[in-house]
Amino acid sequence: MAREQADARTRPARVLIVDDHPIVREGLALLISSQPDLEVCGAAEDVATAGQLVDELKPDLAIVDLSLKGSSGLELIKRIKAKHPSVRILVSSIHDESVYAERVLRAGAMGYVNKQEATRTILGAIRRILDGRVYLSERMADRLLCRAVGGGGERVEVSPIESLSDRELEVFELIGQGLSTNEIAAKLHLSSKTVETYRDRIRLKLDLSTGSQLARHALLWVLENA
Repeated sequence: MAREQADARTRPARVLIVDDHPIVREGLALLISSQPDLEVCGAAEDVATAGQLVDELKPDLAIVDLSLKGSSGLELIKRIKAKHPSVRILVSSIHDESVYAERVLRAGAMGYVNKQEATRTILGAIRRILDGRVYLSERMADRLLCRAVGGGGERVEVSPIESLSDRELEVFELIGQGLSTNEIAAKLHLSSKTVETYRDRIRLKLDLSTGSQLARHALLWVLENA
């Protein structure tokens, strides 16, 4: 047992990359593999493959994008933490940190890196998380701290999008991608009636009167966060 613990302390940390863009996977793999204390043990483009690799490879840390083939990165995070609670997770995504950072922490991730800044920050984020600490941008960390202590006398602005549940946000994004109710239902393995219920809830939360307004609002949001 003592020898195994010593080996765990001296061997490179094993990192699994989960992203549906081959160029991103390859770029991250090159960057991480150049570090003597880190090694890439595998890569996946979708939730099913990622789940299988986590089972087989038992990485120390998984880097997960939020937009994956066939499902949401948020759902993958929840599945990994439910089955392998010791695997630490870092999210690397193009999506707005102010909308998603708190969600990924609730799901079980320990950090959030914006892809536009990933080359500069991701190695530090990986090491910080492997050390058992949370990684967020300074702006986002301050935002969450202010919210936790009641704003510190300064009102913390909250976007209406942040009021959406994880599933509502997923439906909202798919609406913005132009998917119909039936297509969303098939993709998320839900009934069309359930998707319609989500659409109605989203409209109410975003103070939108019609389905056309919802579709336009969702499209603009997707374009801004693409």
